[in-house]
Amino acid sequence: METDSVRRGLERFMEMNPHIKVEYTPVPGDEYHTRLLTLMAGNAAPDVFFINAEGYYRQFVERGVLLQIDEYFYKSLSLEDFIEMDQRKMLVDGHIYGSSSCVVAPVLYYNKALFDEAGIPYPSADPTEALTWDEFIAIAKKLTKSKGRITQFGAYGFENMHPREATIYSNNGLIFSEDYAKTVLNDEAQQALQKILELRTVHKVSPPAAFLEQSGMNAAQMLQTGRVAMVADGSWALQELAKMNFDVGVAPLPIMKRPVTTGTAHLHSIWAGTKHPEEAWKLVEFLSSEEYQIGLVREGLWMPNRTSLYTPEGITKWLNPDVHPEGFEKLASYFTEYLEPNPALFVPRRAWDIFEEELDKFFFDDQPIETIVSNAKRRIDPILAGQ
Repeated sequence: METDSVRRGLERFMEMNPHIKVEYTPVPGDEYHTRLLTLMAGNAAPDVFFINAEGYYRQFVERGVLLQIDEYFYKSLSLEDFIEMDQRKMLVDGHIYGSSSCVVAPVLYYNKALFDEAGIPYPSADPTEALTWDEFIAIAKKLTKSKGRITQFGAYGFENMHPREATIYSNNGLIFSEDYAKTVLNDEAQQALQKILELRTVHKVSPPAAFLEQSGMNAAQMLQTGRVAMVADGSWALQELAKMNFDVGVAPLPIMKRPVTTGTAHLHSIWAGTKHPEEAWKLVEFLSSEEYQIGLVREGLWMPNRTSLYTPEGITKWLNPDVHPEGFEKLASYFTEYLEPNPALFVPRRAWDIFEEELDKFFFDDQPIETIVSNAKRRIDPILAGQ
């Protein structure tokens, strides 16, 4: 679905710039960044490319393979026009090596029909009225049904990346130090992780891994079919959910101590070895433009990255009643006032992979949180120190 949307955008760019031809080559995610580095080493890289902000953008900057685009960026764009999270995402030591096209962040989706059946009011889309964690658990219990075995779970998704980090931050937890030089995982972070685990192990409102494997469905399909009543997932999931012919609602994630969500998303960069920097910048500028992103925002794949698109007038440019659930405009401030960068943006990919690996041991191998924290620090901190 994203590929089709990108193709349409590139066709529009070539209509606007007939002297520039763009060849689009999608590459599977698992191979993408490795293949890109291989092409760069062989002096055959594309002039412009998508780059994942989580671990790879800063890694590529360190390798010296991205063109510093300050000169081009500041001639036609203003950093202050981007939401704060995207400013932090793009800047590396005060310089820009990639321009953002959008932002994405986790939210809470719910099946309205299941709430209606249980006589439960819909959660508010307003972040200032978000469910507390205890309220969320109480609702999830009411929405969990059993006939000898559980046939409908109240909630799913909080053990996954993005909702997990947002929940840690909501409890004022820290995963890394402010300068990302050390692993912290303070008491508040550990408490949040424990409460996420308890959704499945204590409250029995979240499905075990075996349930997911046996169902053969993804999170959106489980929500549609009523296997799960609430799902924490990325804002990008709305593109699929909007096409599934059921009444879906959306709300902020439940809060522990404060409302917060964690943002991420890709950038578009220019190869340092390009022979066409001017033309490459024209494409990057377009891929960062309001015109390009609004089409994908209206499809439910992205959220805007410009502050102007979160004003009452700006929201009307992208809010799509065929895609965005009723009241979605109330959620808009979630992506500006309550949005923090996911910490994966600022640490090497190797470090983040280890973090994920250790958390899997906590969630699925019954290892105590103290052991996880100790092992994470031992394994990750040398990488953060550049060893």
